[in-house]
Amino acid sequence: MDMATTTIARPGLEPIVSGVSEVVARRLDAHETALAVAALLRERLPGLDVLTPQERAGSPDRYVSHVLHAEEDFSVVGVVWRPGQDTVIHDHVSWCTFGILSGIEYETLYRDMGDHLVEIGRAENRPGEVSGFAPPGDIHKVRNTSSETGVSLHIYGADVSRLGSSVRRVYDLPVR
Repeated sequence: MDMATTTIARPGLEPIVSGVSEVVARRLDAHETALAVAALLRERLPGLDVLTPQERAGSPDRYVSHVLHAEEDFSVVGVVWRPGQDTVIHDHVSWCTFGILSGIEYETLYRDMGDHLVEIGRAENRPGEVSGFAPPGDIHKVRNTSSETGVSLHIYGADVSRLGSSVRRVYDLPVR
């Protein structure tokens, strides 16, 4: 079976890719994989130089994702958020782990009640913090609430270069 791998050489990226490869090879369930990758990322969280200065500038229109590594089992993505930029409410195709390099990613978590969403939690993720999750129960919206451009590193259990995104579903249900 031919497994295509795409990697862009970046400072601090190789130890993450090799470590995640080892975790994924263990074939844990999605939740355990997210926790194991989060533990690894806490130890190996790179600096801002994992992205170029041009990439770290972001876009005035919306947050920007830069695929740094992609293969069949996982992807590493740098995400850049200017102040106030956010996502729609969404969930994911796979487990996800993220680490904050700069800015504040304010996350609002939701539960799908069928005809509406209910807010079930909030988290203010600051530089140096790492977290992970796995579907189901991963419905959220993320916003950079800091006055600086935010940069985060996301690791997804899917090839986002092939899929085009880590988003499984966008939710437009009312929030009650």
